[in-house]
Amino acid sequence: MELNELSHAVIGAAMEVHKILGPGLLEASYQKALLHELHLRSIPCRCEVLLPITYKGLAIENAYRIDILVADTLIIELKAIEKTLPIHKAQLLTYLTLTGKPLGLLINFNTSLLKDGVTRVINSKHTS
Repeated sequence: MELNELSHAVIGAAMEVHKILGPGLLEASYQKALLHELHLRSIPCRCEVLLPITYKGLAIENAYRIDILVADTLIIELKAIEKTLPIHKAQLLTYLTLTGKPLGLLINFNTSLLKDGVTRVINSKHTS
């Protein structure tokens, strides 16, 4: 599946979850529901993917956890907060940079319309 097609499919799955559950739940609930919806749509994904880092020769194994990694290409960072902040986008960009993945989606389920809670983040340093 092409990257834009994949991101469109993921956003569609997230919209289905939001349509059924609405805003106001905990992030973990949306994560489980979105994982289920992606599996129902046969979109390969993994949850809570560990992202280790190295600092001056020190391996830090549990430095970060990617909320959802889709098709080993697209990183999803989930939120259920009043408003996303620049730090949330920066966090996703850090994940993209560390992994070399091309695209991420910051999805905030705590919005009236989910389309207002979706931000695409492109890794300008992606090499591939």
